[in-house]
Amino acid sequence: MLHGYLSKKESFLKQIGFFSRFYRVIAVDMTGFGEAEEMKKPFSVDDYKEEIKRVADEIGAEKYNLLAHSFGARVAIKLAAEDKRINKIVFTGAAGLKPKRSLKYFFKRASFLLLKKLVPREKLGVFYSPDYRGLSPVMKESFKLIVAENLEKYAEKITCKALIISGKKDKETPPSSQKKLRRLISKSKLVFLNGGHFCFIENSSEFNAIVFSFLSEG
Repeated sequence: MLHGYLSKKESFLKQIGFFSRFYRVIAVDMTGFGEAEEMKKPFSVDDYKEEIKRVADEIGAEKYNLLAHSFGARVAIKLAAEDKRINKIVFTGAAGLKPKRSLKYFFKRASFLLLKKLVPREKLGVFYSPDYRGLSPVMKESFKLIVAENLEKYAEKITCKALIISGKKDKETPPSSQKKLRRLISKSKLVFLNGGHFCFIENSSEFNAIVFSFLSEG
């Protein structure tokens, strides 16, 4: 189980409790989050991909399933594009695709680039989210590396079966981006649930039932 950015393995508590009755469940804290060690250098998506690959190697996994949320889906997309040991994969609130941008975004971006040349960096805080402003310098650099990468070409290489679960009211990774992911992955299907970016917590019973059906079919 791969958690989202600024999250940790405990975000999956309702899934860990349920799926532990049927599967060997391993939920990780990736470097820089939860109980994992602090980041000593900026991590890219590739760094996290190699980290999870090492976990699979260490447990001797010949076949394994993945459940990935948000940023965790970025890691899972890259991993699934090359690791043929992955049997099935479940994405929820998947990040990593180039989003559609509104005129408001482009106006704000243009304003930022102009002001960046005219005023000190410390006065541009209004353009950054509170979460970003709270990151350490090394994590800010890591965040830039992560969000700058468009993973569409990797999604197209995924050959295992995939289930994409999207919250109907998800504003972080909206349904439109999840539909795009569905088109990119050939053996995938898309399900919508009530709720937002954390629909797997908000509607855990329904989420778990859908995932269990997907993993057990065949």
